[in-house]
Amino acid sequence: MADSRPIGVGRIDYTNAWPLFHYVPDETDDYRVVRSVPSGLNRMLQQGELGVSAVSSFIYGLEPQRYMLLPGLSVGTAGPVRSILLFLKKPLKDVLRGKIALTDTSATSVNLLKMILSLRYDGNPEYTIMKPDLPSMLKDNDAALLIGDSAIRASWETHGLEVMDLGREWKEWTGLGMTYAVVAARREAVESSRSEVLRLHEDMLASRRRSTADPGPLIRRAVSSLGGTEAYWREYFTGLQYDFGPELREGLELYYRYAHDMGLLSGHAGLEFMDSQLSTGR
Repeated sequence: MADSRPIGVGRIDYTNAWPLFHYVPDETDDYRVVRSVPSGLNRMLQQGELGVSAVSSFIYGLEPQRYMLLPGLSVGTAGPVRSILLFLKKPLKDVLRGKIALTDTSATSVNLLKMILSLRYDGNPEYTIMKPDLPSMLKDNDAALLIGDSAIRASWETHGLEVMDLGREWKEWTGLGMTYAVVAARREAVESSRSEVLRLHEDMLASRRRSTADPGPLIRRAVSSLGGTEAYWREYFTGLQYDFGPELREGLELYYRYAHDMGLLSGHAGLEFMDSQLSTGR
């Protein structure tokens, strides 16, 4: 029997996810949108407080059997991401054996950094989790990882720190794109609220298409709410990819393989999309 209540939908409260949600209503008869940072949405989806959510890609990889992916929706890049940044106050060679503060707001980015430093650079630093505040993070550490709007704001400051863009690093290392966030639906939500999930999917696809065709409204909103220039935000939004295309999927599958090899994931995570389940009536 279908569940008549609106399903809870998680929205990542960072600018990089705006195109997926900008034209999606906050509440309809089918769904209601909840906003939070990735780590908060990760927890709510895992605990069943949300039926569908944009979440850190790593969270899907932890338990892929519990979720289905909404096709055509993701947050990724095939190069610099500009909002997943490692700030270094020492040369990289020292940081590789030093101490790094990690933001407490993400899962994908934290593990992406561990892969890059370990597998690409043979590093073995000491990690600690902290709130995303650059001065506090760097007080007793050699480098700090920030994501989202905190990373963007910190990148504008004159602090003399070396900055590593993890999107650029991944592309140079693997030759592939990287998917930082996916839109995942709990399987029971798809079973009990099939039409509602389909409506949400249609609305998010429409928002993605409209936002990428004309990023002007997002650019003006970003300038007004976060600062920066229109030129910066235009380059920022056009550098991101939202359609979960082949290069992003291949890059995410490699990320999952590396995560398994490093013991970050217990099993091999394959990408399973909602379409086949819905079309077969399962």
